[in-house]
Amino acid sequence: MVRRTGLVATMIVVAVGGIFAGLLVAGDTQADVGPFAARFSLTPSVSGDTDVQIPPLGSLGLDSHDGPAHLTVRLDTLDQDRTFALASDANGLAAASQTAAADLRHGVILLVERSIVAGLLGSLLLSALVFRNWRRVLASLGIAAVTLTATGAAAAITFKPSSIEEPTYNGLLANAPAVIGDARRIADQFSEYRDQLQRMVNNISKVYSTFSSLPVYEASPDTIRVLHVSDLHLNPAAWAVISAVVKQYDIDVVVDTGDINDWGSQLESSFADSIGSLDVPYVYVRGNHDSAVTAAAVAAEPNAVVLDNQSVTVAGLRIAGIGDPRFTPDKEADRKGGSVPEQLNASGSQLAATIAAAGTPVDIALVHDPASAGPLNGTVPLVLAGHRHAREVSFMPPVLERPETRLMVGGSTGGAGLRGLEGEEPTPLEMSVLYLDRTPALQAYDEITVGGSGTAEVTIRRHLAAGDAPGEPASPAPSAPDVESASPDPGTQASPLTSRPGVTTSSPRGN
Repeated sequence: MVRRTGLVATMIVVAVGGIFAGLLVAGDTQADVGPFAARFSLTPSVSGDTDVQIPPLGSLGLDSHDGPAHLTVRLDTLDQDRTFALASDANGLAAASQTAAADLRHGVILLVERSIVAGLLGSLLLSALVFRNWRRVLASLGIAAVTLTATGAAAAITFKPSSIEEPTYNGLLANAPAVIGDARRIADQFSEYRDQLQRMVNNISKVYSTFSSLPVYEASPDTIRVLHVSDLHLNPAAWAVISAVVKQYDIDVVVDTGDINDWGSQLESSFADSIGSLDVPYVYVRGNHDSAVTAAAVAAEPNAVVLDNQSVTVAGLRIAGIGDPRFTPDKEADRKGGSVPEQLNASGSQLAATIAAAGTPVDIALVHDPASAGPLNGTVPLVLAGHRHAREVSFMPPVLERPETRLMVGGSTGGAGLRGLEGEEPTPLEMSVLYLDRTPALQAYDEITVGGSGTAEVTIRRHLAAGDAPGEPASPAPSAPDVESASPDPGTQASPLTSRPGVTTSSPRGN
């Protein structure tokens, strides 16, 4: 009797162990959910439940069912063709909302079918290895079938459709209820959210379509072209614009003055993956929204250089930089920091001391907050910064017997983040292309703005460095009355960098 009981117990353990092994190896499947390629998986669990993962934003935990099986739905890849089709169709979001439930149901059915096969095969293989007796193997297979049936029945009986209304937010999504309201309100007022989301997607598509007609400026062969970006704030639209500028302007190096993320979390790290696809050096300093995890994610890209009180030679330029001394993704924490000015000034002083100790002239210094730039005055000819989400170009106060220093504060290349797309029109995405000669000295710079009020437009303003007067805000080169038709005065084009002073390309506002 004891022997028989032990044998039955062994067969149960082997059958259940085979199910677990089968699920771990092959208990997942892929299916499309709207514009997403989603991965569905089942894993052994004590409490059941469902986890909806939305990288890099976080996840939603749903108390959907009880039982020994945990369902994970991971929204991995956003298909570009389906996304554009969704944006271009006036009823796209309405159709997507109607088919989302069917897409999820289809994915779950595929997963259940695959999991049953994987569990039975796992049990069959493990029992065959352990027992080497076909009767015991068949008995174990029967136990596995009963176990899988019981698990499915438990999940079906305890299924709670209302769980979608009370999710647990994790990662960045933990802030979602405070920003957009709770899930019950979204469900009750879905048509309103759908209309808002339609406008947001249309705005993104307008940015993409408008940028394709951006005019190209042909610089001289020996010109060094630097693209200055800053404050992407996790906006995926920024990468398409940056990539287009890199290609169309034949950029030699991209410099990023920080705040590539919003909260500096591990979940946001994948946002830096697009850096590697730019195929040009990418020099970065950490912003106050970027953590050490963010910096590590950037450094992991093969073409990226993270500067923190260091200097590097890239594309013929000596570039020094230091990360923001703060990590304050919470704006309230930023406001309460009484010693912030001292921290920022000390950060700039630290970089200035490092530059002086190296004894090698630096062409460009990078800081995140312009408040760190003061100690660099007279030490370097050009300081690039961000943080303020507003462009400003000026000369710093002259220092006796030292060369002048120009401070260029960039706007937000991410349009202040995804929040900037919630209005009727998107907050503009801003960046600048700097042209330096081989001395190297700044000769000119283009201020590029993507987006705008009333129309989706790409605006390029050409500034000549020689026209910027020390002690005054830098001003643009004078524009012809009609840029498209005016002919330049031959007597004014002494430099190959003097081109059309301003160009605006726009597309009509969408309905």
